[in-house]
Amino acid sequence: MRQVAMVIAIASTLGLSACSGLNDRNQRMLSGAAIGAGAGVVGTVITGGCVTCGAVIGGAIGTGAGYILHENEQARKE
Repeated sequence: MRQVAMVIAIASTLGLSACSGLNDRNQRMLSGAAIGAGAGVVGTVITGGCVTCGAVIGGAIGTGAGYILHENEQARKE
């Protein structure tokens, strides 16, 4: 559990520091990936699954969600 907390802390720090200089869509996708990866890790720790698999799947879902949210917002503005 201690290693999982360390991975989440490092990933969150890197994810937040990497947002500078990105456009809105890329920021949403990166934020979604970081949140999704963290949620995937927590979910797999609770259920006893593969932590790496949970992080990868959660990150992929979060990236997609960030992209979809950005596109929906752009469609509403037009």
